[in-house]
Amino acid sequence: MQSKAQIDEILRKTSDAKEIPGVVAIAASGNEILYQGAFGKRDLSKPDAMTMDSVFWIASMTKAVTSAGAMQLVEQGKLSLDAPIGSLLPDLANPQVLEGFGATGEPKLRPAKRAITLRHLMTHTAGFCYDMWNGDFARYMEKTGTPGIITCLNAALKTPVMTDPGTRWEYGTNIDFVGKAVEAASGKKLDAYLRDSLFAPLGMGDTGFKISDDMRKRLVGMHARGEDGQLAAMPFELEQNPEFHMGGGGLYSTAGDYIKFTQMILNKGRGNGNQVLKPETIAMMGQNQMGDLNMTKMTTAAPPYTNDVDLYPDQVKKWGLSFMINTAKTAEGRSAGSLAWAGLANTFYWIDPARDVTGVILMQLLPFADAKCLQAFAGFERGIYAGLDARSGQKAA
Repeated sequence: MQSKAQIDEILRKTSDAKEIPGVVAIAASGNEILYQGAFGKRDLSKPDAMTMDSVFWIASMTKAVTSAGAMQLVEQGKLSLDAPIGSLLPDLANPQVLEGFGATGEPKLRPAKRAITLRHLMTHTAGFCYDMWNGDFARYMEKTGTPGIITCLNAALKTPVMTDPGTRWEYGTNIDFVGKAVEAASGKKLDAYLRDSLFAPLGMGDTGFKISDDMRKRLVGMHARGEDGQLAAMPFELEQNPEFHMGGGGLYSTAGDYIKFTQMILNKGRGNGNQVLKPETIAMMGQNQMGDLNMTKMTTAAPPYTNDVDLYPDQVKKWGLSFMINTAKTAEGRSAGSLAWAGLANTFYWIDPARDVTGVILMQLLPFADAKCLQAFAGFERGIYAGLDARSGQKAA
């Protein structure tokens, strides 16, 4: 496959030049691995080379997994997409909207005009936000002493919404509440539920909220890109004994494990010989679930952690349960109607049902939406589609 050498070259070159510390990439069809490669270092302060089984914090790539777990419970009638979620999660029974701040800086709140549903949460239309992309919420947290979500303290979830549920898209802590709903409906902690219902059936033995001793030996270090563009290793680890498991961003995993999850989506709910979701559920998860609303640009309020995020600014993006959906073909070759998302430390995936292809690329550095990481991702994705096109050309010939 000519594209393998080309992808290797792109990823090796960017790692060798220390533009990124290291990278693992894998792509597959529903039934075979099409590409895999590992380049650079796990940690720039240590000699270990990156390997295919290296373990990464996948951050918001957790969201699709938690949502898949919730959809199993929807199938079983234990969760409803459109019933008020407050009946199951009392903290969400009477949502308050942040209207602004008074003369002395105290937050002004009003009751929301409608109830929050599971569908709102999964599509990021419930009104919850992240302080990284919302300065008003950062101000609210500071004024009230509300801890950040990454503390995994229950107090971090006691927050107002920024808008009335169902009125606009805003990226935020929604899927952490989906995780809470999974726990309430299943009677299990989120880690145990996902392990029993998704990870074990799909053969994802290297995925979890807790870093096992075996995973720790292969753990990739976090890096920060300084003002001068240079990379440096930095200490980072999620709380290993959290008050709640962060359904929106708590998982550690490998490229090989995550591709099993995305292949399950390609294969209409089947993976490793197990049917974990119904084909009709998978179809629904991949369709626009936000109606006339659109995904909008995410403008940073915390530059050390994230750049502005404006993926495919020339096209409308929708949201499924719980994936970004591009509505037109991309420059890299991704089909309209494909599913994708990412994690804060520059981990990315896409699922293209029309072409029967999925890819995962993992790096570990901040801030998010790093230009060099996005270039590496684009080069990888272009190479995969070039390979697919070459194969279909050979078949046609």
